[in-house]
Amino acid sequence: MKVAIIDDEKAMHLIMKRMLGKIAEVEIVGSFKETRTAYSYLMSYDVDLIFMDINMPRESGLEFAGRLRESGKQMKIVFVTSHTEYSLLAFDVYAFDYIVKPINEERLYQTVQRALSGMKSEAIPAEDASPSIRVMFNCLGSMEMRSVQNELVKWKTSKSAELFGYLVMHRGRLVSRAKIIDDMFGEIPLRNGEIYLNTTVYQLRKLLNNYGLKGSLYSDSNHYALDLNQVRVDSISFEEGCKQMAVIDDAHIEGALELEQLYTGDLFGDREFSWARSEVQRLSLMYTSFTQRLCDALLVRGDAQTAVRLLMKLTVHNELDEGTIKLHMRALALMKNKESLNRQYIQFTELLDKELGISPSHEVTALYHDLMSMLES
Repeated sequence: MKVAIIDDEKAMHLIMKRMLGKIAEVEIVGSFKETRTAYSYLMSYDVDLIFMDINMPRESGLEFAGRLRESGKQMKIVFVTSHTEYSLLAFDVYAFDYIVKPINEERLYQTVQRALSGMKSEAIPAEDASPSIRVMFNCLGSMEMRSVQNELVKWKTSKSAELFGYLVMHRGRLVSRAKIIDDMFGEIPLRNGEIYLNTTVYQLRKLLNNYGLKGSLYSDSNHYALDLNQVRVDSISFEEGCKQMAVIDDAHIEGALELEQLYTGDLFGDREFSWARSEVQRLSLMYTSFTQRLCDALLVRGDAQTAVRLLMKLTVHNELDEGTIKLHMRALALMKNKESLNRQYIQFTELLDKELGISPSHEVTALYHDLMSMLES
């Protein structure tokens, strides 16, 4: 996989090269301190994955990513930055991932492996890519598996469910026994962890065999992997749908509404696995960005009622997000509901003060006054 690095700090080039150099499948084909030379190179040569800072002189990483997308370039972009406030904007330019500095080597490795897995799946011939589905794994807002007859599959143990979710998250990649033991059984002595892993693998393999998935749980002396060709995973379907729906206009709204319904909650629901935190956050940001774009399209159409329903769901998801509150105020103004608009702004102001000790941004306040003036005229 060909990788490029774009960052105005020389130290970050050294750090990224050291970490990426440990991954055999990665070839660093270019490193740039500003976007002008990077753009010239990317217009002439193929690159699979870009690691890029957001705050750079003359042209930000977000602006540069937008320019790349406008030129038709579809390489994967990972933003590496100290600024968490840009996370939603990153997904607006179809970022593949968003990593906060200082960079964790394991987090970087997961991102690269996910990109590699996507490249491999894209290379599968169409006739081999969709064998008959045996089970459906719903891991957004829950952690349940169902047969094609919609029969709820009963997990042997909670650890067998966790192992299945863990291997699903790695999307067919080989994962070492040592890593699984450390991630899933790290709180107990190593010897006991090895025994528990063997028992859990046996339980999971037996369960999968009962549903026509014999051989789907691959293992050798040191690794495990899960073949997902006959498993439909809602989180993967949601992510692929978001990427395919780069533009949400009037012609795509119905499909976008169906896709939004897939996201019934955060990854793995109320089960908090330490090994899944970064993936939970990544999909959560993707959902927020996608739904905000969908609501914007609904408001352009004039369907404020549907937009408000989705925005209320988004508010529960993240009640402090300014992008959501701005869309919600626009929707209420479109409905000519002055009272609700006023109440919404006051509640948001009080919440910001209580939780963060700050006031709404100038943009939010200006929008509020503009909308109220429009309704009063």
